[in-house]
This record gives sequence, C-alpha cells and structure tokens, in this order.
Amino acid sequence: MAHRTLADQAKLKETGAPLAGEMSGHIFFNDRWYGFDDAVYSGSRLLELLSKVKDPSAELEALPDATTRQELQLKTAEGENFALVERLKAEAKFDAAREVIRSMECGSNTQMGSAFARPSNTTPVRSAAFRGRFTAALERIQQDFRRALLAVKPDARLPF
Repeated sequence: MAHRTLADQAKLKETGAPLAGEMSGHIFFNDRWYGFDDAVYSGSRLLELLSKVKDPSAELEALPDATTRQELQLKTAEGENFALVERLKAEAKFDAAREVIRSMECGSNTQMGSAFARPSNTTPVRSAAFRGRFTAALERIQQDFRRALLAVKPDARLPF
C-alpha cells in the first residue's frame, strides 16, 4: 500500500486539493497536516468539522448520492496486472470522458461518474471501480470502460 500512498500524496500536492480519498477508505487531509493517510487524524478532523455545524446529520445527508459498484477484480498472470494497466494508460480511449487519468492508474471522469483500473501491489489482479450519479450513468461508464479494456486485451474475462 505504500506505493499507492505515495501516488496519492503526489496527486494531492499537484492539485492542491484539501482532501483526497480512495474507495478502500484511505483519506488524506492536506491542511494542518502532512497530506498522508492517517485514520486517527481523519476521524478527528471529521468530528471537528461536524462539531462546527448546527445539524451534523443534515450535513451528512446533504452529501450527493452516487450509485457505486464494489471494486471488481480481473485475474491476470503474475506481473501482467502492471503491464495491462500500462497498456491502458498508453492506448485507452474513453468515448464519454471529459478527463482521462493516466497516473498510477488509468481511468476516466465524466459529468455523470468515473471509472478506474489499477494493478494490485499484492496479488496478480487488476482492480476496477465505477461510480455513477444514477444507475443508467453507471452502466454507460462501465460499457465505455469495457470497450477500452477489450480494445487492449480482447481475451479479457471481465467480471462486469
């Protein structure tokens, strides 16, 4: 996980974002702290921020809803997970993307959601995760990602 954390720290510094997070639950604050993942600090900061509002429950309920699918895994041969993501970063075309991410992972952002793929550091799998504002958007994002992945690895057996 250290390799992933370094990439997140670099992206946090590059963008100047006050906060970053991963679906895996890693949260990075970039103010009054060093910008690395620290669960105790993240929990404390969340409690601090919520203590400053009149109705903490209303603040949390006001956050936008998103349809999210769990992280899916594509099994690969040993070491192939890194090569596959490198090919995606070099060759993938996402029809609906307003932004294509080509850092430690490969992914796309649209107005309706996002998709990403990254190699696992611990097992020979490539993980993918999808987020959409509503179910139809999520399905379109998944299909766009499916097309991009099958273009670089036609024999991929996809779990979505």
